[in-house]
Amino acid sequence: MFNQPTHGDVCSLEALDALSDLERNKSDSVRQARSSIRIRLRASVRAEPGSPDQRQAFSVEGVSSDLSTGGCQLLFPRPLRVGDFYLLTFDHSSLRLEPLLSRCLRVRMVREDAFEAGMKFLEPVDMDDAFGQTQDDCLFD
Repeated sequence: MFNQPTHGDVCSLEALDALSDLERNKSDSVRQARSSIRIRLRASVRAEPGSPDQRQAFSVEGVSSDLSTGGCQLLFPRPLRVGDFYLLTFDHSSLRLEPLLSRCLRVRMVREDAFEAGMKFLEPVDMDDAFGQTQDDCLFD
């Protein structure tokens, strides 16, 4: 997709172009269904199966588009499976979050090599703890 980002390298032009495409094509129904403030955030993220005995079988690196207390929007080079549970590990230089268990609620192809995944966290995220000083650099929607 866009040169598999590592936890320290999420600002590749290809990734940002794909995120811009995604933001332009976001449906109004998704926006209206949200119940909390979402913070636009570009952070590297790794998704692995939620079940510990399957973690070695699958891992995909991507980038976040936004984050709220209840979930996030992510972009990956291949689709996740709707309904499956995933362990999400965010880049610690952007967020102070421990790995989060989440469920994939929706997947949408943005382009041939980019798939948006709407994730719901199993436990709410404390935004103050997650961002600390980095929150000043984020954009609120």
